[in-house]
Amino acid sequence: MNDPQSRAYQLIQSYYATFNQGQREAMLALLSEDVVHDINQSGQDVGRDAFRRFLQRMDTCYAEQVQDLVVFASSCGTRAAAEFFIAGEYLATDEGLPPACGQKYHLRVGAFFEIREGTITRVTNYYNLQDWLRQVGAA
Repeated sequence: MNDPQSRAYQLIQSYYATFNQGQREAMLALLSEDVVHDINQSGQDVGRDAFRRFLQRMDTCYAEQVQDLVVFASSCGTRAAAEFFIAGEYLATDEGLPPACGQKYHLRVGAFFEIREGTITRVTNYYNLQDWLRQVGAA
């Protein structure tokens, strides 16, 4: 796996493997210091420390696992995309969202990445928020 496309593919596979294993620091190590994180139907954070805070909030409110991951990478290795399902449980009420009481959900997610010098420089996630709200009994 020496070509740029294969390296990008492996990087994204590693990103999700560390996510599923709960290895947050290993996951963060795959990101550039100035990573841009486009949050689904929300704002944008910049920097690895902001991403760390995001993960801490997510880990407090949700227990999630990526399933059925499919990764795509450009031939030059600078861009990648992933499609998967997130299987989750809503553990604690997240600010601005309905009350949590252990509701389970299963969502299709799309993610887009930019890669520079072997690190992820942008993460953009998309999922259907209305579907999530319906699944947790809020819609």
